[in-house]
Amino acid sequence: MGNIIKGAITVGVLFFAVIVAYGLVKTAPEPEQIAPEEMATSIRVIEVERSPIRLEVTSQGTVVPHKESELIPEVNGRVSWVSPNLVAGGYFKADDVLLKIDDRDYRSMVARAQATLSRARAEEELARYELGRMEELVKKKLTSQSSLENVLRNHRIAKAALQDSQIALEQANRDLNRTEIRAPYEGLVRTEKVDLGQYLSRGQSIASIYGSESAEVRLPVADLQLAYLDLPLGHRGELSGDLAPDVLLSTDYGGKHYEWVGKLVRTEAEIDSKSRMVTAVVRVRNAENPDQPDLPVGLFVNASIKGRAVDNVVTLPRAALRNQNQVLIVDGDSRLHYRGVEIMRFENDNVLISGGLNSGDIVNVSPLQTVIEGMRVNTISQPANG
Repeated sequence: MGNIIKGAITVGVLFFAVIVAYGLVKTAPEPEQIAPEEMATSIRVIEVERSPIRLEVTSQGTVVPHKESELIPEVNGRVSWVSPNLVAGGYFKADDVLLKIDDRDYRSMVARAQATLSRARAEEELARYELGRMEELVKKKLTSQSSLENVLRNHRIAKAALQDSQIALEQANRDLNRTEIRAPYEGLVRTEKVDLGQYLSRGQSIASIYGSESAEVRLPVADLQLAYLDLPLGHRGELSGDLAPDVLLSTDYGGKHYEWVGKLVRTEAEIDSKSRMVTAVVRVRNAENPDQPDLPVGLFVNASIKGRAVDNVVTLPRAALRNQNQVLIVDGDSRLHYRGVEIMRFENDNVLISGGLNSGDIVNVSPLQTVIEGMRVNTISQPANG
């Protein structure tokens, strides 16, 4: 009986303690509610400015001659003199004598042709005199018509012989002049295959030369990039001056930087079926680059082709691009939002955007790892060219 009383008392005490604790909790003052402050991420931003730009197309190529020729003699003979400039790398001016062939036989041919011409001229004069005399006799009826016809035929034969002798003399003089091989233009010798005393045959190549007045560079250009140059499709021949874009060629050689300015004068007719590349030909006139040395053949150069002008284009660094065609815009409440854009092209470290942005928009250029739509940010302005 005593144990039952002790258990009841224990339960009563516990129940009372619970009631007291519950009353204390219910009557306790409520703590002050403190809302957590939203943290703002600091980012670098650029203010958008739509402006006109001139597109550029870059490529690379090797310098080749604009004019290139093979020196070939037009007469046979033994070499009697070779110019000291007729060596690989030798320089010559237009009409310089580069080689002489022994001309004694050709001088003899000229003298023989002159003698033949003198004889033919004398025979023609005699035949003409006989013709005149016979015509007078016919008028006086002192000879027959058939005699006149014979004299007339002899005069025609003599006249034809005179003409043939004149042509033969001209040919002999041309052959004599061809014993001196002259430079067709100002330039340099690429290779030579002739020496003093060598016998040359007509049509035999003796040297390869090229002009130094101008040079060309063949540049492979993707067919998609031709739209930036605004070149007419299927144009034949060289481009006119108002259509030919300027091209800046540059290279580093011997520890120095060199630049030349040229013109894109034409595109080659065929498009490479495998690479879809079009070959653009740039011509550089050395006289138009007086502050630079002549553009040497064989040099590898970088090319920047000036393309067409485009209005209302936004230029941003590539770091501003998200998900291939989106950027992050900061609104007036300093909150970040995604926006889709239209990409025109990538150019070096920049991306050119033609649509989706307006002047005055604030674009993020910081490499954020995690982005939440509408997150608050602190902006740090960066120059557009920075």
